[in-house]
Amino acid sequence: MLRVIVLFFCTIIFSAHLVAQVKTDSIVKTPSEVNRTEDAVLDGKLFKTEDKIHPIKDSLDVKNLSDLPEAAKLDEKWLEELYNNSLFDTIYKSIAEMNYKPVDYPELSTDTLKARLERLNARTPFNVEYNESLESVIKSYLKHRRRSFEKLIGLSHFYFPMFEQEFANHDIPLEMKYLAIVESALKPRARSRVGATGLWQFMYGTGKEHGLEVSSYVDDRSDPIKATKAAAEYLNRVYSIFNDWDLALAAYNSGPGNVNKAIRRSNGATNYWNIRHNLPRETAGYVPAFLATMYIFEYAEEHGFKPERPDYQLIETDTVHVKQMISLNHVSEATGINIEALQFLNPAYKLDIIPKVEGKTYALRLPRSAIGTFVTNEDRIYAFANAEFNKREKPLPELIKADSKIRYRVQSGDYLGKIARKYGVRVSQLKQWNGLRSNSLKVGQRLTIFAKNHGVTKPVQKPKKVINTAGKQVYKVESGDSLWSIAQKFPGVSVDNIKDWNDISGNKLKIGMTLVVSK
Repeated sequence: MLRVIVLFFCTIIFSAHLVAQVKTDSIVKTPSEVNRTEDAVLDGKLFKTEDKIHPIKDSLDVKNLSDLPEAAKLDEKWLEELYNNSLFDTIYKSIAEMNYKPVDYPELSTDTLKARLERLNARTPFNVEYNESLESVIKSYLKHRRRSFEKLIGLSHFYFPMFEQEFANHDIPLEMKYLAIVESALKPRARSRVGATGLWQFMYGTGKEHGLEVSSYVDDRSDPIKATKAAAEYLNRVYSIFNDWDLALAAYNSGPGNVNKAIRRSNGATNYWNIRHNLPRETAGYVPAFLATMYIFEYAEEHGFKPERPDYQLIETDTVHVKQMISLNHVSEATGINIEALQFLNPAYKLDIIPKVEGKTYALRLPRSAIGTFVTNEDRIYAFANAEFNKREKPLPELIKADSKIRYRVQSGDYLGKIARKYGVRVSQLKQWNGLRSNSLKVGQRLTIFAKNHGVTKPVQKPKKVINTAGKQVYKVESGDSLWSIAQKFPGVSVDNIKDWNDISGNKLKIGMTLVVSK
């Protein structure tokens, strides 16, 4: 009986323990309830929970490099002005079409002009004596090209220090810097109808003769310092022939041969003004344009000019020799400097790529604020550039969908950097997709763009302003007309006036269109 009772109690205790065990095991802990204080094994190694996993920084990341604050972006309006050639074309045309007729400009009397020219003549080796033809050119420029000269005076603050240094090194009169105004309107990538290129308008052969490299990547004729050195050497050569700086100027434009012919046809006269009628038409207007430009720059304050100063002064920039092939787009991404600013500072690189060629040294000009960032992170920037170049042999981006392809029509005021930013792509990509070898664009030109910014909406077209012609003098455009030639036909009217009165942003005209030519 006792054995039965003991067995009964043992059975009850065992059953109770079994039930408790089942209950406990049936409870499923949620992830939030899992005890995280225990160690774990990761990749075969014991990992303690108090240990932290630190992220490894991407060695090719150039998005957040730092050394000094980023330079401010250039003003968009200023950039647009830098990359259009209308000013260069206007100067080129004005020289060829000079008529030397008297110009009514009462703000500058003849006596005052004579006195100022006399003072100017005393401090320069150029012959700046008064004559009626020079007076006509000076007054015409003051009356019709005031806005253009304000832009040129602003640009000169960047370029003239370069010119003066090179001319001082070669014993060239410092006033020769004004020649670049006449030659190129201070556009380093200006190109004439016959192929002369750069600030000093060198032809290919003349440039090579003076050591200026011209290749698929580089055109030293557009390099401000190298081209200025070559111009100084050439000017010294022609001066040694004529021993007269006025004739040296004429020879720079048309060649020593044409100047010698004019001297022969003028019975041996060697004063520029006495042989001018026997020089080619363009050269005949060349020296007067130079002297008129010199006068306006020297007396800009007296005439109340308010120049647009560039965002960068030369002293605020510096150069660094590049060690590997790199593009300006890579430099822009690494330093935060606007691509158009880099193009402005480095105009000799035709495709915005600085090559690496054995035995040659190429320099990158940067704002001083970005020099430290570039030099401090040089290896990482080159590694990033190399990685980007390695991608360029691939076909068009695999991730780009067919519906992201855009056909864009270039509008007035557009330039590559502006379009690239709008659609979230690079300037180099725009060039690649459209087979472009330069930054030049034409209004109406069609561009293929594989846009990253799929949400970009088409720009809203500004409604055309209705021009009220009632009671105003009008002019109907004829074949061969330009804004400049039309302005010349109406005293006191400038190209800017015609643009404002007719809501015109570009320089193109259509035959038969009616223009308001008076207030």
